[in-house]
Amino acid sequence: MRISANPLRGQQFPAALLLVAAALGLLLANLPTHDGIAAILDAHISIPGTTLDMSIAHWISDGLLAIFFLIVAIELRHELTHGELDSPHKAMQPAIAAAGGVIVPIAVYLLIAGGGDTATGWPIPTATDIAFALGVLAMFGRGLPSGVRVFLLALAILDDIIGIIFIAVLFAHDVDWLMFAFAVVAVALFGVLSVWLRKTGSAAIAVLMGVIGVIAWGLMAGSGIHATIAGVLLGLVMSPAPAERLRHGLEPTVNGLILPVFAFAAAFVVIPQVSPTELSPAFWAILIALPVGKIIGIGAFGWLAMQLRPRGTAPALGLPDLLAAGALGGIGFTVSLLLANLAFAGAGAVRDEAILGVLGGSLISLLVSAVVVSMRARSYRRLAAAAE
Repeated sequence: MRISANPLRGQQFPAALLLVAAALGLLLANLPTHDGIAAILDAHISIPGTTLDMSIAHWISDGLLAIFFLIVAIELRHELTHGELDSPHKAMQPAIAAAGGVIVPIAVYLLIAGGGDTATGWPIPTATDIAFALGVLAMFGRGLPSGVRVFLLALAILDDIIGIIFIAVLFAHDVDWLMFAFAVVAVALFGVLSVWLRKTGSAAIAVLMGVIGVIAWGLMAGSGIHATIAGVLLGLVMSPAPAERLRHGLEPTVNGLILPVFAFAAAFVVIPQVSPTELSPAFWAILIALPVGKIIGIGAFGWLAMQLRPRGTAPALGLPDLLAAGALGGIGFTVSLLLANLAFAGAGAVRDEAILGVLGGSLISLLVSAVVVSMRARSYRRLAAAAE
């Protein structure tokens, strides 16, 4: 019997789609097509009767990406309550490794670009793109034990939590606390309605939740806190059963449309016609901090977590597998692109070079991780064959 599956629910195809979308955005930005596409991305759309007036590029990063963060938050809640992070014992090694995967890239970035205006970009190399990392793991990791995937998933989720905190705390501007309070009330009402939806299954409640969710997003956007935080809060408060149905329903749209459109718009930057020595320190800092900082940070701190484990218990992952996870962790992409746009929002040239740094650093990490993961997978397959 032939089994059909939607490739947009897998790991390999969405990762490849993201890479193609980013490459296409970068290519078209450096061809005569630039001006026409730039005019479209810069065109403003406003909602009458509200303060919302944003360019199409911002509607993509603040609006469409909020749906992505909604899905991320649903997955976060599941992992924190019933998944791989639901106990201190499970979370210890990935939590310590994730801390290293944040601290060391920040240190590398500040060492290279810590002086002057580029210092504000230090959060950029801290993120790990779950879709890309798991896509590479699925493509090259045949034979790896499931523990490697579980560890990487936990690591990436913790990275996402840190990235969300950075977005909420560092990039809020002129916060209107009253509007923020109204947004929180709307989020709370959304959560209550989701409980009723679980009990009744009413389509009317589902529609009302959609309306309340959009209102919560609009209030959050108007409050001065980045609008994607609304998606995070909505995902965290939603009742588990309706949340899982929503995640399942939205997954193909997020993987097949929202993330590729964001990748295209974020990567739509002109490659500067300058010598390498004239590039911004932010470019070099991100280019190095993503692959090098992540491997060192995750590898070293993950190894430290092994030494701190209770005596007599087996390590979750050994050092070679930690280095493979570190290489995968350097694929920053989605959240790193968003952080680059936020960190250098007022400096277009530096922002574009920072985005190029994200693309370059993520590509280096992708290639390195493909090699390292393939080697580890081959080693495990040999061990399995010898055991048989």
